[in-house]
Parts: sequence; structure tokens; C-alpha cells
Amino acid sequence: MLTYDIDKKGDRPIYIYLYDCIKYDIERGYIKANEKLPSKRNFAEHLCVSVMTIQNAYALLLSEGYIYSREKRGYFASELEKKPASQPSIDKIQIEQEKDPTYFVDFCEDSISVQSFPFSVWSRQMREVLSENPDELLARMPNQGVVFLRKAIADFLYSFRGMNVSPEQIIIGAGTEYMYSLLLKLLGKDSVYAVEDPGYNKISAIYESENANFRYISLDSNGISMDEVRKSDADILHISPSHHFPTGIVTSIKRRQELLAWANEDKNRYIIEDDYDSEFRFLGKAIPTLQSIDYNEKVIYINTFSKTLSPALRISYAILPQHLIENYKNKLGFYYCTVSSFEQYTLAKFISKGYFESHINRMRKAYKIKRDTLINVITTGPLSEKSAIFEENSGLHFILKLKTELSDEELVSKARLVGIKISCLSQYCHNRENAEKAVVLINYSGVNTKIIPRAMELLAAIIN
Repeated sequence: MLTYDIDKKGDRPIYIYLYDCIKYDIERGYIKANEKLPSKRNFAEHLCVSVMTIQNAYALLLSEGYIYSREKRGYFASELEKKPASQPSIDKIQIEQEKDPTYFVDFCEDSISVQSFPFSVWSRQMREVLSENPDELLARMPNQGVVFLRKAIADFLYSFRGMNVSPEQIIIGAGTEYMYSLLLKLLGKDSVYAVEDPGYNKISAIYESENANFRYISLDSNGISMDEVRKSDADILHISPSHHFPTGIVTSIKRRQELLAWANEDKNRYIIEDDYDSEFRFLGKAIPTLQSIDYNEKVIYINTFSKTLSPALRISYAILPQHLIENYKNKLGFYYCTVSSFEQYTLAKFISKGYFESHINRMRKAYKIKRDTLINVITTGPLSEKSAIFEENSGLHFILKLKTELSDEELVSKARLVGIKISCLSQYCHNRENAEKAVVLINYSGVNTKIIPRAMELLAAIIN
């Protein structure tokens, strides 16, 4: 029976560590070609880990060709060329990470839980695509993206978000930043754009880099300020009404109606609705999209799979009003789709077979447990008298207001010195002087719950 010391995994998830160990042993010949690997259940019992952990490790090895399977017989090592003797020992093998090693907890990174990614299901869809769709994979795809994926997205949005859209309205692109730029070309640089302040810094950075004419508009408790919207000369509003970043505000239904009324006053006005993490709501029903209550085709809807599946999966999409489709084809029809057909067909299968909805439901439960653990530590620990929590019922971050005399710069700097990475609301404000101080964003999706108590102790020590 293969035996590996789980204590040597370091910061890696267990299944990644086991994947590394087995891959290393296969490459060095310690596991012989065509040698049978332990069954998932026996291997899990031997190492005192879950069967799912072994399954995820095997799925990775299978997808990369290090092992192969035989029906009803199990998994076997593939025949490979031997690695040279200079190959480093297993203790030195590390997964490449972009995370700054000086931090032991990062409340800025909105990463997805790697251990929860459905590797086995995803890899199975990949294999099916390769065997069932070879001709389509090599054919030129429509510039709006693979029809199969657009139909899967339309069906999912109808059942999950109550949105009635056709595949013809959907455009697939590599990341929301690309979609922002594409919409800018479609709507034109002569239009005046408005962005939320505070807001997602990349949006304004993209508009600025494209030399677009844009405005900053502040928020109140109900969402983007209608007074400022009407005082501005904006044609296009770029907002995230279901869960604003970074404040977490959910735009009220009254404000949504006011926004739609504003857009209807001029044929050249549109609202870009960025619905980036609306799938994760922990209290009450999902907030209806602005697009679903828009009866005059004034809303352009954007969403991404980065939050629900993985940031590495650079697939986003935009939904255009029907009357803009022909304009898009005439003006931008020469652009090729920026996402490979292989990824699109794989995702389409994943959605159409119901795996995506199951994954969201599973992740919502997992993130709720993580959020509740974090909130419980804050409200019962050393920070209980020095903090207040807001906007915790939607999305994958909440607001933590601290009672401290420290400036935001001092707070971020002192946290860094003890290994905690945080960001403050003021860092997302165009006008930082008027921003509320000591308001910290807590992104918890990628945080290890075991280190939360220690992190909160250190944060409490800083402000004390």
C-alpha cells in the first residue's frame, strides 16, 4: 500500500499533495508502469483521509495521463520516460502559487476553495468533449461563442435567475475586463460613462486606459445616488445592484425602478448590470436581476464563472438587448471569440447536465459555514467590543467596521507586519478624503477556517 506523510503537505490541499507524491513516484519509476494503484476506499482508509480526497487526486492524475483506468478493475500507472536522477525530493516539490508567502491569512484575495472544485466531474466532461465533439473543436466558432454554451447559459438563467433571454443575445468572452472593453467599443467613446464610487477599481482603470469620458457617482444606503445620476450628463451607468463591491449594498427595488425610469428617458441611455457574485446569497430568495424587470431593453447584463467555478476559468458573458444584437454584428462581428471551443463545450456540458447548479448549491452551503465561523469568532472573541459587521448576507465578502484611532494606512501596514493582508474601503474610493475610516473588507472564500481565531486575535491586538 502506498504510504505518504500527510503532515508534510505544507500549505497544499491534501489531494494536491497526494497528486504530487504519486506523480513523482510514477515519474521516478517507484511506481512501475501498469502497476495497479490502491482502490480509492482502501487508500483513503490507509491514509485516514476522505474518499473524495483520493478521488480528486486520481482525477488530476488521470486528466494529465499519469494514470489510466480500466472499467471495474481500477487505476493503473501509465508508462512514462524516467526522470533524470537530479529530480528533487518529494519534500521539495511545491505547487506554484501567486500568493505572497509573507501572509499567513489573506482577506483581500477572493479565491475559490480549491478542495471544493469538482475535478472528477469536470475532467469527465473534458474527456467526453474530446471523444464526442472532435469536428466542432477544430471548426471556426461563431464570434459570439459556441451556440451549445450560449443555450446552456440561457436555460440556466431562466431556471435560476428568472431571466428570459435567447442564446442569440449572449456574447462569450475571456473575463469581465474583456467584456468591459467590448461594450465600450459597441456603445462608443462619445458616450459619457458613470461608475460607482467606491467601486471596483479595474472598471475605472479600463475606461481611463481607453480614453473614455467617465464620471464617479457616490452611493447612499439604497445604491447609486439618483440625485448625482441626474445631475451628471451620463449616458451609461455601470453598476452592481445585486451585491455592490466593495460596500456590499443591495440596491433597493425602489432605486432599481428609478434607475430604469432614468434610462427610459433617452434612447441612448443604458445600464450595465455587473452581477458578479449574486449566486451566493445566504438569507432569503435570490435578488431579481435588473435585467429581469427591464421591459424596455435598457439593461446590458454581465456575469462571470470566476466566482462560481474558478478565477482560472476565464469565461464571462454579456447579454445584450435584442435591438443591439444587429448593431453588435455590424460593428464588432469581425472579432473572434476569445475563449477556446474546448473550454466552452466542457462548460456547456457541465451546465446542461445539472452539475453547475449542484456545485453552486454545494458551495453556497460551504461558504455559509465558513462565513458563520468567521462571524462567530469575531462576535465572541477579542474583537467583539471593537467591531461591527455589515452586509454579510450576500456575496463572498462582508464589511468589518473597527473602533480604532489608527489611519487606514497604519491599519493595513500593522496588519501586514503580523502576516494579515487586509484592504480598507477608502482604497476603493476616488475621493479618499471623504471615505469612512477603519472599514475593512473581509473576503473569506479562500480563507482556512482553522487559522481564523489566531488571525482575529492578531487583528484585535493591532487596534488595541
